[in-house]
Amino acid sequence: RGFCPLEAPTSISGSSSRYYKASILKGAKLMFGYVQIRKQELKIKDYETYHAFYCGLCERLRKRYGFSGQITLTYDMTFMVMLLTSVYDVKPVRMKKHCVVHPAKKYLMAYNEITDYCADMNMILSYYHCLDDKLDEKSLKGYAGTALYGIKVRKVFDKYPRQVKAIRSSLRKLSEYEQQNNCNLMQVADCFGKLLGELLVYKEDYFKEYLSDVGYFLGRFIYIMDAYDDLDKDIEKGSYNPFRKYYRDDFFERKVYNTLLDEISMACGAFEQLPCVDYIDILRNILYAGVWNKYDKLTADKKKALSERRREIKK
Repeated sequence: RGFCPLEAPTSISGSSSRYYKASILKGAKLMFGYVQIRKQELKIKDYETYHAFYCGLCERLRKRYGFSGQITLTYDMTFMVMLLTSVYDVKPVRMKKHCVVHPAKKYLMAYNEITDYCADMNMILSYYHCLDDKLDEKSLKGYAGTALYGIKVRKVFDKYPRQVKAIRSSLRKLSEYEQQNNCNLMQVADCFGKLLGELLVYKEDYFKEYLSDVGYFLGRFIYIMDAYDDLDKDIEKGSYNPFRKYYRDDFFERKVYNTLLDEISMACGAFEQLPCVDYIDILRNILYAGVWNKYDKLTADKKKALSERRREIKK
């Protein structure tokens, strides 16, 4: 695999284009969908509040970027909206509106200026995600997404040079590690940690250090979880995965769990230093339980498969 030019969105010129003139290796991944609620442990009123912010982010993505923006909606960014809203005590606009996906009834939506910031970050990340698909898999989706989102995000690239630079440099380093087949898990996970740490810094103020730490350790957790999630698939395909060198080791599963626990514990420690009052139960539900949803399902599936194999051997 060689380096490929990181392409600029259609018709971008001037200062915007310089943020695209980096190089990334085919295969650098952006991870989405691990930062969720543990629904069964949430009070009904808290679930309704979370859903309102989720719908509010969806609405602002639609308003700012159209339907192509709506389809980039993620749980991860909903957490980011609620965390920053709580830290900075920004009151949301609340309204009930019909939704394209669920047109039969009106749904409560909550959004504010932080929702718009997270919508912009979501679009920038989605552009890079599609670019990755284009370079890695030569997929039609990647080509179409790069062209479409490139046009959509050109207006925000100049607005957020720090965040864009962080995404670019983190993915470049991640790509270099992949090219080297680097199996130093923590070194590789650092790339995504630094990326998310920069995105969570909404303002250069007193809370910057704590927010950066939450993002950094949460980002490392997400990367490690994603590598663990993709391990079987990557082994089958012969694709890069930092766990490939170690998955046959004794106590591999226990080591993965302990590593994940260390990272999320550090993220939670930084989170508890922040002055969150509003939505605190929801945020704790996500950080202490929801982020483990995928891990719990993966380990349950592995135990079930192992149990079935043992039954077959006995037969």
